[in-house]
Amino acid sequence: MNAPANLAEKLATFTERFSPRTVALYNDNDIMVAKLEGPYHWHKHDDTDDFFLVLRGTLDIELRDRTVRLNPGEVFVVPRGVEHRPVAHGEVHILLIEPTGTPNSGDKATAAPRILA
Repeated sequence: MNAPANLAEKLATFTERFSPRTVALYNDNDIMVAKLEGPYHWHKHDDTDDFFLVLRGTLDIELRDRTVRLNPGEVFVVPRGVEHRPVAHGEVHILLIEPTGTPNSGDKATAAPRILA
């Protein structure tokens, strides 16, 4: 991780959905890319906000009281403790920033493993 990371190239190296890949580290945070398709499950993060930047496709972030639609180039932050569910319309590519060790599912028992890209 001592060289520039090309996000498109990193995204081309895997096909798994909802399985983020760490492409850089920043102040004890993982900078990750992921591919999403369809709905994820409802969850929350008690200790951190959840940052989403859409690179390709359309992503809905369902909250209990509304739905936020994100198109390419748009960012949304779900505040810590707020239940949410990402729903990808087709294949969606995103960039995430989370403190290292944050379970993507909100629960360490069901979280995707940390994978360095």
